[in-house]
Amino acid sequence: MFLALRELTFARGRFGLMGAVVALIAVLMVMLSGLSSGLVNDGVSGLKSLPVTAFAFDEGTKTDNAFSRSVVDSDQLSTWSTQPGIAEATLLGVSLVNATATDGTQVDLSLFGVETDSFLAPAPAEGDGLASPNGIVVSPTAQAEGIELGTTLTLDQLGTELVVVGFTDGQATFGHVDVAYLPLATWQLISSGLAQPGPPTAEQLDAVPTDTASVIALQAADGASLDLKAGDAAAATTTSTLTEAFNASPGYEAETLTLSMIQVFLYAICALVVGAFFTVWTIQRKHEIAVLRAIGASTRYLLRDGLVQAALLLVTFTALGLAAGLGLGSAMPEAMPFALEASPILTAATLTVGLGLVGAAVAIVRISRIDPLDALGGNR
Repeated sequence: MFLALRELTFARGRFGLMGAVVALIAVLMVMLSGLSSGLVNDGVSGLKSLPVTAFAFDEGTKTDNAFSRSVVDSDQLSTWSTQPGIAEATLLGVSLVNATATDGTQVDLSLFGVETDSFLAPAPAEGDGLASPNGIVVSPTAQAEGIELGTTLTLDQLGTELVVVGFTDGQATFGHVDVAYLPLATWQLISSGLAQPGPPTAEQLDAVPTDTASVIALQAADGASLDLKAGDAAAATTTSTLTEAFNASPGYEAETLTLSMIQVFLYAICALVVGAFFTVWTIQRKHEIAVLRAIGASTRYLLRDGLVQAALLLVTFTALGLAAGLGLGSAMPEAMPFALEASPILTAATLTVGLGLVGAAVAIVRISRIDPLDALGGNR
């Protein structure tokens, strides 16, 4: 510890420069973690908020953007409802639409058609729940676009009018578009193309010649383990757990894989940069270390001393970088999908310090190969 602290004080300029690089890497880690969490919430928060164990898609549906490709019917729903371990199963309709508010504001909506008495029906934090055929419950993030209780949204091309009757508790978006919950019968009317201008009527809903939806939402009984393969074989479906179904939302997999790859490269860069710095530093103080070896310092002592030095550098400047990153993250504009969450940030910080220590350890191993005779002139 004495040698490590003395060198940190003596060469504070060089260690400060190295620490600044570590701090910048930590800032990037925080920003990327926040952006990753924000994109996930913006892409699938509507799914994450559903009390669903798994989703059953129609058999053979391509997994990419499966929610818009899949079509299931009431017969498949009946089959899944009788499977062991199922507490409740219900149809869910999903589609993306464009709409125009009464003041001319154009908005995009992800329509989630649900049975109003099912476990998928939203419990509004503001306003009322689903009851009338033309009522919708919308994500509170839509308020940023001027959507309020009582706002009438007219669907483009169809002219169907839907009225905002409530807002969900917390963000609910799908494919980076605000979710609008509506009765399943109304969703079926809209998706069938038979909807007429104006608010949907009971007569129009009764005339819809289909009982289909996009997927079947499954909720397991408490403590039950679902046999998804058996259920798929019986109902001719392909089932994904809630987390696996995130990849079926538009662009989710591509976005998360891209950001994950950037983070992996940053971790590798951190290890390489710290390792390169301590390699050069070890070479520069080769003779001093040889003197210590000559007077009896063990290899273990020197390795421990060097790793303590690296740990002090990494922990201190990673903490500074985290603080700066959190400050920048809190100043991000609302339009940017950015969310600061403790778990991914702590994971990023731990990996930054850990991989930096690995890089430093690889460099400091050179100490064990220094010949004490070098310090005594025995090589001359």
